[in-house]
Amino acid sequence: MAVATEGLEKLEDMIVRQAEATGAQVAAAKAAIGAVIFGQEKVVEQALITVLCGGHALLIGLPGLAKTKLVETMGVVLGLDARRIQFTPDLMPSDIVGSEVLDEGAGGKRSFRFIRGPIFCQLLMADEINRASPRTQSALLQAMQEHHVTVAGSRHDVPHPFHVLATQNPIEQEGTYPIDVGYPDHENERKIVFDTTGTEETKPKPTMTADELLAAQRLVRRLPVGESVVEAILNLVRSARPGPDTGDIGKLISWGPSPRASQALMLVARARALIDGRLSPSIDEVLEMAEPILKHRMALTFAARADGETMEGVIDKLKARIG
Repeated sequence: MAVATEGLEKLEDMIVRQAEATGAQVAAAKAAIGAVIFGQEKVVEQALITVLCGGHALLIGLPGLAKTKLVETMGVVLGLDARRIQFTPDLMPSDIVGSEVLDEGAGGKRSFRFIRGPIFCQLLMADEINRASPRTQSALLQAMQEHHVTVAGSRHDVPHPFHVLATQNPIEQEGTYPIDVGYPDHENERKIVFDTTGTEETKPKPTMTADELLAAQRLVRRLPVGESVVEAILNLVRSARPGPDTGDIGKLISWGPSPRASQALMLVARARALIDGRLSPSIDEVLEMAEPILKHRMALTFAARADGETMEGVIDKLKARIG
């Protein structure tokens, strides 16, 4: 028993040391991104959390709000092989995935050779993804969900890590999986004006490598979560579903989040705690990340929308029950 306890203590000490080192790296990465992207602290944090959780995100905002710049900067800072695809209505699945070509060898023997498309990278910027056809979007979704693509019946794995940060203009089409990118405040816009119109522009500096990012992703899944935080996650997600158990708020909801929302909240709460330099999340992380996790996984009833209810307002009411 004493040996087992000693081994457990050593494991906990190792996790603590690793968390402290990784937390410092992530903090440095956040600062490096913030040195280039002004006035979007919340967006930068949510984008980092997305990557730490091994996920993908959709950046929704008007043109000119540094969405493209953010993805380019993250690629440099995190040491990832980053590429960009400009989505258009005539873009075909083979344009992003790749295609097979017929080669003829020296002896006249012919064979097919697969030429990889731009999707084979570690950080992909899918610019204006809502302009692409459903066929092309589905090809991208396969890589996002399954981490491989299928061409002519053959499987081709994408690199690890693999993340997609897509952009979308909200004027054209309402989006899902959103990170809202708003306008900068007065002081940050002043910094943007001077920094981008002078003789020298601030360039991002690498602070992590792809291997270090993978280690950070594994660490996020190992951070301990207290029972009170777990209950807060479950209560919040379950209260966001329609039905008699949710009371008056339930009458406003047409359909609510699945258990995937609970999984996502568990991960993002851990990742946000790591960014803040803590080893375990609190209920504050759950409440802070509730809106970006829940709002695309819920829908309001027609009556609720007619009465002027908003998704953000309903989520605030659900958070008040927990807080």
